[in-house]
Amino acid sequence: MKRYLSIGVLIGLAVISLNGHADEKAKPNAWQGKTGEDVYNTVCFACHKEGVADAPKLGDKAAWADLIEEGQAVLTAHAWVGVRAMPAKGGQPDMPLEAFADAVAWMASNSGGDWKTPDDTLLAVIREEAIQRIGVQVTEMQEMQQELHKLTQEHLENRLQNMEQQLRTLTTATEKPAEKANKK
Repeated sequence: MKRYLSIGVLIGLAVISLNGHADEKAKPNAWQGKTGEDVYNTVCFACHKEGVADAPKLGDKAAWADLIEEGQAVLTAHAWVGVRAMPAKGGQPDMPLEAFADAVAWMASNSGGDWKTPDDTLLAVIREEAIQRIGVQVTEMQEMQQELHKLTQEHLENRLQNMEQQLRTLTTATEKPAEKANKK
């Protein structure tokens, strides 16, 4: 019985998933047909025009030099998944990689680089680099989680020791008056 139930649940989830994907494909993508410059003017300018949170300003060749040196795939992938103060996908959860990558290429090309809109081959390399970057981020988050668990455990142990000490102090204070009363 349980076997049939789990198969039924899996089939149900698959149908829901397929329906969800069908709905996504039916929705028009707001980024479709936008150039890298369009994406910059829609989203990226908010930080890259004035250098908010140390974002390299568009056209600042010195600020972009080291980033451009990293290479188009690495820079695009790291920015895509979020790096330093920059949120993943520039804070636009619905932005496809193609539009994002085109915007990065446009900004780099207008800041000292010679980058072109990525073709399918470069997009595949960017995706692989993004996967690796996410793996690093997951490992870092797991290490932070372990550290937090350790700190929480230490904190709880310290609290428990303090409470035990307070209980001993209260018990000792309560016993002394009782002892004095018994001696009389």
